[in-house]
Amino acid sequence: MADCNQTLRDLQRYLDHELPSGAKRLVDNHLGECLDCLHAFDFEAELKGVIAAKARTVAVPEGLLARIEMCFGVEADDILGG
Repeated sequence: MADCNQTLRDLQRYLDHELPSGAKRLVDNHLGECLDCLHAFDFEAELKGVIAAKARTVAVPEGLLARIEMCFGVEADDILGG
């Protein structure tokens, strides 16, 4: 069983569906048994949803994508998954 510290470290990757199946199973089990970690999960999931919704409704400032491309040396579509 995962402990609270490990579960909290894994929450973002869990929310992004990036954990290997074994680690995901440990987090699932822990969240089913630990109310404190479940509350942390609920908060992180809601925050992620609010940020995603806001990002869909706010226009990207002019020049921002070009600056991102310059900083990372990649096309913005590669970053944004487009």
